[in-house]
Amino acid sequence: MKLLAAVTLSVLTALVASAYAQKTEPGRAAVRNAIGMEFVSIPPGEFIMGCSANDTSCSADENPPHRVQITKAFEIGKYEVTQKQWVALMDANPSGGKGDTRPVETVSKLEAQDFLAKLSAAADGYRYRLPTEAEWEYAARAGTNTPYSGPLDQVAWYAANSDDETHPVGQKKPNAWGLYDVQGNVREWVSDLYSATYYGSSPAVDPTGPTVSGRGGRRGGRQGSGRGAGGRRGRGGREGREGQGLPNGLPVVRGGGWDQSETLQRVSARFSYYGPTLRVSDIGFRVVREKVAASP
Repeated sequence: MKLLAAVTLSVLTALVASAYAQKTEPGRAAVRNAIGMEFVSIPPGEFIMGCSANDTSCSADENPPHRVQITKAFEIGKYEVTQKQWVALMDANPSGGKGDTRPVETVSKLEAQDFLAKLSAAADGYRYRLPTEAEWEYAARAGTNTPYSGPLDQVAWYAANSDDETHPVGQKKPNAWGLYDVQGNVREWVSDLYSATYYGSSPAVDPTGPTVSGRGGRRGGRQGSGRGAGGRRGRGGREGREGQGLPNGLPVVRGGGWDQSETLQRVSARFSYYGPTLRVSDIGFRVVREKVAASP
């Protein structure tokens, strides 16, 4: 009897997993909004956030690895926000490498939040926002605990294959949950502020980052034409430099950029900058949306 119950539970678990895999299978239609943004539903669950197993390239701010529970399902952009979608709401296109289906870039965190506020104001039944750092990594990992979401040349545009520019979204392979460009193309703003030591005290359930960021921004690179770890064509502020004392309120970006090396594409890599007005040509963003409760 116990064996039968165990087999039944195993079968049910497999069926649920199969149904979810079919729902997010790459190539299947995702839900769209009025300006053509596609969203993939991410289920609640648990994962190990931070330095991946056997990853020897991790920095101190990726440690310690810690278990995080995401208690609510959420919908996240299948792709990074494109320039066409940005222009639909914001009129002007700030991007250095122009193309309707390329990710929008050279936008500050404040400008990204303004875009999201306008989307939310359309009152389509959803509120739009940046993902938390935990939501971003949970969705990017898609059930894995490896440094990359797949063979890097297959899933990411980065320094070794990008020809020094962004590319239209969705040309590389998606991760296991059907999300494209979670590594490479552009790095992505998240909602959290930065603390180099936050992982040592992060809540285990739905963390949203420190209320005031710590000092010591990591891997900001050089201003302007910085290469390698740093962003390109920076405007509107200085980028953080590793080990330098920085003011409070540092924003965070996740995912590697088109101008960055293989090591910086790792799914656990974290980046922080001087402030929310910085614009850099390898930083864009991805959108989370959540249903607005109906008025009584």
